[in-house]
Amino acid sequence: MLSILNILSLLVSSVGFSLYYILSVKPARMERTKGPKAYQLAARYRMICSVYMAIAFVNFVLYRWLPLSFDPFPLRFPWPYWLSIVIALGIGIPATILMVVAIRDAGKETLAPEKDHTLYTGIYESIRHPQALGELCIWYVVALLLDSPFLLFISVLYTPLWILWCFLEEKDLVIRYGKSYEQYRLRTGMFIPRFHLNKQ
Repeated sequence: MLSILNILSLLVSSVGFSLYYILSVKPARMERTKGPKAYQLAARYRMICSVYMAIAFVNFVLYRWLPLSFDPFPLRFPWPYWLSIVIALGIGIPATILMVVAIRDAGKETLAPEKDHTLYTGIYESIRHPQALGELCIWYVVALLLDSPFLLFISVLYTPLWILWCFLEEKDLVIRYGKSYEQYRLRTGMFIPRFHLNKQ
């Protein structure tokens, strides 16, 4: 019974954070109908999204000890656990560094979009979505550390969702910043950093 409640909570909270994140990344579009309060609404939606995501993460971790009785996946990966740890560290360390640097460079905009905020600098000069990439990788890392093929499968299902968010966010950023954002997209990588060695 607990395992079913846990997986239902994971499903509901995943839908919740998905919908609220989509709402949070379109303040410029919302401004057309809701006026100046659009950016405050976007910040509120981002906060609600964060709560749902925290719940989903707890359910995700608990699944290791509350698996479904009809789980079609093996309980553990077919390789030695130490290999999962090595792979998890290989993904997790750079992903964590990426997220920390990205949050530092984005500042308050990480949780609260501001109408007057200029385009980001720092790591964002090379890659447009470092936070999304780092965040997505963490789900894979946790699945590996928990030695759970089912959780790795859930992480794979999350991947197109994270990519969709980034495309939707970029549509809104084009409205918000216009041509300067379109030029920015031409010189940066979406998920793979594009370094400019000839910068003065």
